[in-house]
Amino acid sequence: MKMTRYALSLLAAAVLAGCGSTVKLDEPAPVETRPVAPPTSAANSSASTAPMAESKVATVDLGAQLTAAVANQRVVLFDFDSYAVKDDYRGLIEAHAKRLNNDRKLALSLEGHTDERGGREYNLALGQKRAEAVAKSLSLMGVGAAQIEPVSFGKEKPAAQGSDEAAWAKNRRVELKDK
Repeated sequence: MKMTRYALSLLAAAVLAGCGSTVKLDEPAPVETRPVAPPTSAANSSASTAPMAESKVATVDLGAQLTAAVANQRVVLFDFDSYAVKDDYRGLIEAHAKRLNNDRKLALSLEGHTDERGGREYNLALGQKRAEAVAKSLSLMGVGAAQIEPVSFGKEKPAAQGSDEAAWAKNRRVELKDK
């Protein structure tokens, strides 16, 4: 109890001592002026008098870089009797989407193809579904509908001749061609 009273007494004394000095607000505060010394180091003086060198920044043509990135990536392959876009082609489709989003004047024709198995009407419909699946993937990445045109050729334009699985696998595709 005595300790608490002693602490409070010290605190009160400190507050009263701080209040004892008064500052007049209407009088300006004294300001000390000193002369500015010239720079003493040679590095500072030469840097201030020497002309600054211009930066050599190379310009970047993003359109050309994006076009080069997709130059050899123009085919999306599909499984037999399927129009589901595989995850393997996500990077290819993203690269084309970046290119198309960078330049809204560019457009692609998405040509859907099938292998030789199946009837003409069935293959035309399957080729169209494949082209539309790639178009939907591109549109989900921000590409405008006016920039992509899905078209089906069915089995009319095979990429590989032959009646074996290797040839059929190459023919089940969508080709992304510039318009």
